[in-house]
Amino acid sequence: MRDLTRLLRPQSIALFGGNWAANVVAQLKKSGYAGRIWPVNPKRSDLHGIPCLPSIDDLPAAPDAAFVGVNRDLTVELVARLSAMGAGGATLFASGFSESEQEGTGGDALQAELVRAAGDMPVLGPNCYGYLNYLDNVTLWPDQHGGVRVQSGVAIVSQSSNIAINMTMQRRGLPLAFMAAAGNQAQTGAAGIASALLDDVRITAIGFYLEGFGDIRALEALARKAAGMGKPLVALKAGRSQEARAAARTHTASLAGSAAASSALLRRLGFVEVFDIETFLETLKLLHFGGPLAGDAVLSVSCSGGEAGLMADMAERTAIAWKPFGEARRAALKDLLGPIVTIANPLDYHTFIWGDTAAMTAVFAAALREEFDLAVFVLDLPRADRCDPSGYRCAVDAILAARQATGARVAVLASMPENMPEGTVAEFAAAGIVTLNGMRAGLEAIDAAIRAGRLRRAASDALPVALARPGSRGFMLDEAAAKQALARHGLQVPRGIAAATATQAVASALAQLRFPLAAKAQGIAHKTEAGAVAVGLRDEAALRNAVAAMPQDHGFLIEEMAERGIGELILGVSRDETGIFLLTVGAGGVAAEVLRDVAHLIVPARKPEIVDALRALKSWPLYAGFRGRPAADVETVADAVLAVQRYVLSDPGVTGIDVNPLIVRERDSIAVDALIFTGE
Repeated sequence: MRDLTRLLRPQSIALFGGNWAANVVAQLKKSGYAGRIWPVNPKRSDLHGIPCLPSIDDLPAAPDAAFVGVNRDLTVELVARLSAMGAGGATLFASGFSESEQEGTGGDALQAELVRAAGDMPVLGPNCYGYLNYLDNVTLWPDQHGGVRVQSGVAIVSQSSNIAINMTMQRRGLPLAFMAAAGNQAQTGAAGIASALLDDVRITAIGFYLEGFGDIRALEALARKAAGMGKPLVALKAGRSQEARAAARTHTASLAGSAAASSALLRRLGFVEVFDIETFLETLKLLHFGGPLAGDAVLSVSCSGGEAGLMADMAERTAIAWKPFGEARRAALKDLLGPIVTIANPLDYHTFIWGDTAAMTAVFAAALREEFDLAVFVLDLPRADRCDPSGYRCAVDAILAARQATGARVAVLASMPENMPEGTVAEFAAAGIVTLNGMRAGLEAIDAAIRAGRLRRAASDALPVALARPGSRGFMLDEAAAKQALARHGLQVPRGIAAATATQAVASALAQLRFPLAAKAQGIAHKTEAGAVAVGLRDEAALRNAVAAMPQDHGFLIEEMAERGIGELILGVSRDETGIFLLTVGAGGVAAEVLRDVAHLIVPARKPEIVDALRALKSWPLYAGFRGRPAADVETVADAVLAVQRYVLSDPGVTGIDVNPLIVRERDSIAVDALIFTGE
């Protein structure tokens, strides 16, 4: 990865272009940038009062950073000149590169030429707004933004410049230290930008708005570095729908992976994934104020039963655990609140003590002395333009005092974002208390902070992701060949024979196999629908009749019937568009697509991960001795999964594997149907 120090913290900036370059000058002056600004424009005398130089040749020195806001062809020329003179880097505003290739503009070729022109000089973009460095007052950005200077905070790397602008306009107390737009990532990707930002001790966490992954190996290196530094990574990944994936290809020339694959990859790398902008910002804010949560024990304190009930209900599908108070703490709270108040978590302390700041402080401090990973006070303040907020000052003061007395990790949550004024947000922040804006987003942010703590422990020793080898137009191995290939890697399959004709198949089966038998026509992916499978054949006549009724084009596979098991699983591997292999396990059989009870892992997965994924299936209790039924050995099921994985690792040209069903028995598992798709 290139050294971005000069580009991101420049002492001198050159600007090329007209109105867009003028916009950058305006933002630099507005932010109080103290370095040297050198506009280059042969047609203008000045940009916002700063004299223009007529040519790049007139620059007094090689600039640390440059904003290139000219057309795409001139952009390539200027980048080559800047690189040759030893500039520290450039942000490239022009579009019309790879993101427009589908329109036949020659964008791919021009982008490749641009990368060659840059050489060792780092560039951001093209099709990129640049960055906002609120730590050092460097706003290399051609538009308005809403941030202000901070001493420390989070960084965000976004593949959408417009979403980046919107995020800077937040009014929820997120200390935003750095905003970078990645654009097309022609040379320097999101991972490279983030890696440079990790080195700044003032940056506490990094968030990504991603439309595609780019260089997987660079992301792995970033994840290892972040884990080693203890800095959490948060991702909001677009492209979960087919429509969004199409938009990503045309918008930033990024190749967006499937939702399942992208989520599995993010987990593998230790990124905590969220699914909307509000939760993204709230999560980063919570992580800034204290980092990932060490555990899942959370306390909710409110003066309303309605708020307490909503907190409990809305946290149901999260990792949050409402840890009950211990007996000593229950007794202390009972003494303070009286016999009518029920001591529980979430805690509704009622309004009996409202307005008595000392009493409220005593209750809050008593609650905080129980050990929780996070204590959340639900507090909505009245709007100041129509109401008098002074009556709520008692709650604010009591929370501040209780936190100071106990040192507990505290958050204040407004059930609606608009009910937490920015002035109060700043007051709480000065005391080390984070405010969460909105009950849904706040609870999801807490869930994300819990997951971040778990992922941090797992990410530091993650295996390198297996990447596919590009292949030609794919074809399908028939079932017999697929089973033989998988069996060589340890997957158990039924005893059987393959033959080209019905006559050969019946004769060989009668000579070598034992009834009952299963007969299948080969070369058909969905055999049941095509009438290409018959099971439970108990004599020669049944076998002959079954084979005669099947499609005759691609031969036959006759197998001994596998004994009935505890249940059926589906096991598969698919190659995502990004080149990673997605390993899928779930409820199988003919209803697999209907049940959609699956778990996803990235290849290669370790055996403990596979065991955890199996046990997380909704249907797994059926395999664990449900109502006196036999229990499956989850370790042997995981061994079957590992056998399929070994095949993938031996042949990175594979495009897909489908084992359905895998019959799970008490002591082993057996694959009774399998297909392999390969690109070579």
